[in-house]
Amino acid sequence: MSAMLNEIETLGREALEAIADAPDLKLLEELRVKYAGRRSRLRQILSGIGELQPAERPVIGKVAGELSRAVEAALAARHEQLAESDVSAAIDVTLPGRRPKSGVLHPLTRIADDVIDILRGMGFVVADGPEIEDDYHNFDALNTPADHPARDLHDTFYLKSGQLLRTHTSTVQIRVMEGASPPLRIISNGRCYRRDTVDPTHHMVFHQIEGLYVDRDVSLAELKGTLNLLGQRLLGEGTRTRLRPHFFPFTEPSVEFDFSCRLCDGGGTVTAGKSCRVCKGTGWIEIGGAGMVDPAVFDAVGYDSERYTGFAFGLGLERMAMIRHGIGDIRLFLENDLRFTRQF
Repeated sequence: MSAMLNEIETLGREALEAIADAPDLKLLEELRVKYAGRRSRLRQILSGIGELQPAERPVIGKVAGELSRAVEAALAARHEQLAESDVSAAIDVTLPGRRPKSGVLHPLTRIADDVIDILRGMGFVVADGPEIEDDYHNFDALNTPADHPARDLHDTFYLKSGQLLRTHTSTVQIRVMEGASPPLRIISNGRCYRRDTVDPTHHMVFHQIEGLYVDRDVSLAELKGTLNLLGQRLLGEGTRTRLRPHFFPFTEPSVEFDFSCRLCDGGGTVTAGKSCRVCKGTGWIEIGGAGMVDPAVFDAVGYDSERYTGFAFGLGLERMAMIRHGIGDIRLFLENDLRFTRQF
């Protein structure tokens, strides 16, 4: 037994000294195999304890077990030291620091925030509503007749349940008016869906912001004043607003509104007499639709159309972002290309 104890002591001293002096991780792994591996002498001693005399087993087992734990601890400690030194050696402290990449707001989010901030300053509050709607809120309550082309399958996404993906954010206006009494000023912002051929200027998914103001004696002049201030705050103090007659089922009278082009300052031409690429030489950029709320819409939500009047307007965020940033393809907004979003 004394011979085996001497062997274990010698083996332990040799192993611990070799591990402490290991110069790198490669040699340390070789030492682990040599002193703690399955075929190492220490493992052979531990596996052979059962063959010893009963009086020898507890003594040899205790000494060999303590050495095994000491070797494992020494290997772990030396591995941690060498790993830290390898990392330190790999870092060149003379190199300039690297700034971590930070996230950026999507251009549609940025322009939506700007529009909402401007309209909040005029007293509007933000309202929200579902993207999955029913025929009543999307069409009927908005005075859209049953034979209107917008209700056809080629224009609207219908679901198996009979519901549909909203084609505009005007549905939020109906839901708010159903639960609130005038006066009210609201804006609704969100995704809309229409069956459309995808090209550089059209997409099946797009974003709108709509505004609604209902009170006594609301006039078309107030609508133009609101749009004019929105254009000046959004595109510059020199921006002018133009209203053109149009038709929407839920407003009467209805108009489309344009902002003067910020690139050519409404002149239609740029340097050397070339037509402006943004407004195509017209001096104006079409922004969205608006008008005085049709009395039939008030009747649908239980408002007294003889007592109250109101106006509504809507604009496409993609169009505004394309104008502001000179973006030529609407598909870029939905492709999730980091090279695109990092520009903003």
